[in-house]
Amino acid sequence: MRPFTTQLRAELAMVFANGETLFLTLGIPVLFLVFFSGVHILPTGTKHPVDFLVPGILALAVMSTAMVAVGIGTGFERGYGVLKRLAATPLGRPRLLGAKLAAVVAIELLQAVVLLAVGLGLGWRLPSNAAGPAAVGAMVLGTAAFGGIGLVLAGTLKPLVNLAVANSLFVVLLLVGGMLVPLAKLPGWLQAVAKALPASALADALHAALGTGGAPTTTDWVVLAVWAVAAPVVAALAFRWE
Repeated sequence: MRPFTTQLRAELAMVFANGETLFLTLGIPVLFLVFFSGVHILPTGTKHPVDFLVPGILALAVMSTAMVAVGIGTGFERGYGVLKRLAATPLGRPRLLGAKLAAVVAIELLQAVVLLAVGLGLGWRLPSNAAGPAAVGAMVLGTAAFGGIGLVLAGTLKPLVNLAVANSLFVVLLLVGGMLVPLAKLPGWLQAVAKALPASALADALHAALGTGGAPTTTDWVVLAVWAVAAPVVAALAFRWE
């Protein structure tokens, strides 16, 4: 257990010591939430934009941590030979991956606390019929899905290529994932594509659970579940440790 806790502390320390990663995981989501809540330029379809933005930005935070931060960090560790060396230590691969997953969960909890607190300060109110367990379940599936995608990129691409692809994918999913702009505002053909992606499924589920207070749709659960299983499996099969 000691190697696991030591590695977990190291993973968290690396996140909070890296200004770029900290800005990506906390700074950007908070900045987006504050800016777009005050500047009403997004067609959110709600009386108060913050009501739409809080669940959407929370989905963005999960994506940025599980896919981008972990994926890029792991990619550079692999490129520098760090993963190969760690896998040969008493830590081993299972505990190494477990420590990374635990670090992601810890960071996402912090993100949720910060974003919900900022949202409350901006006027967002949790619906009386909010589906908390559904929101947690969607975030868990989203974490597995985006974490798997990040590890697929990290385990197959060269570090700098991985960096470029991960950031590009983040921007694309942000734009078409229903996090800042409702899917209904997208062209019909793009809506069809977006609905099959984990970004829109997670955003829709959180909008339902924390925005309108309704239950996520069956389609959202199916899409999230498929990606949550398929992406990690592909990562496990394709990942190269060096």
